[in-house]
Amino acid sequence: MAREELPMMSPQLEQIHGEIKDNFRALSNGFQKLDKVKDSSRQSKQLEELTGRMRECKRLIKEFDRGVKDDESRNPPDVNKQLNDEKQSMIKELNSYVALRKTYMNTLGNKRVELFDMGAGGSEPLAEENVQMASAMSNQELVDAGMKTMDETDQAIERSKKTVQQTIEVGTQTAVTMKGQTEQMGRIVNELDTIQFSIKKASQLVKEIGRQVATDKCIMMFLFLIVCGVIAIIVVKIVDPKNKDIRDIPGLAPPAPARRLLYIRDPEHFALN
Repeated sequence: MAREELPMMSPQLEQIHGEIKDNFRALSNGFQKLDKVKDSSRQSKQLEELTGRMRECKRLIKEFDRGVKDDESRNPPDVNKQLNDEKQSMIKELNSYVALRKTYMNTLGNKRVELFDMGAGGSEPLAEENVQMASAMSNQELVDAGMKTMDETDQAIERSKKTVQQTIEVGTQTAVTMKGQTEQMGRIVNELDTIQFSIKKASQLVKEIGRQVATDKCIMMFLFLIVCGVIAIIVVKIVDPKNKDIRDIPGLAPPAPARRLLYIRDPEHFALN
């Protein structure tokens, strides 16, 4: 039966719809080729590739459904109905491939396979009563099963987003802390440079003061020697004034000689006697 022509869709929805159809064609060709493969290991490998295609289809169908809901307010009711019917048709087709995969897995010896093996827990088989053949389910059951699985996947994605956001926040906080520590280390280095410069200036000042003190001591020593020399000369002049080896000190008169009493005899004095 020919499928009703789809209404006009947004460019994004058309792209998603085209990718879904491409994956469906790849799944159809893949299962046809699988019939010709006799080696069980090659069959398992090809089934894994087809399972990856199914996961991609499931993700695209979810994006298609989100786009339909976003455009729902802008589209007339009949267009929205056709798009929802197309979505349910794609989910049904995807579940038919899932059922076909289950049949091949049973042939390979795996008797416990879940209906939608799309998540990270796909390696854990469900209970036998929860496993149903897609061919035995109604359209609404297939839609509900597909939507439930997509909702579970969305929840897992949201949890992953929260984990990534927390990691980003921790990384940002770490970067801020490292920046603060780097600035603090820079200030410490600057302070050390200032202290080193002050120490160098203080050392130069101490050396200069030491040189000045040494110069003052030398001058005082010379003055002391000169004073001692002058005192020695004065002492020698007083003790031995006839010493011609020592010149008179300017401004210092030689010591006065001892005065002698001279008696002048008067002739009358002698006449009386």
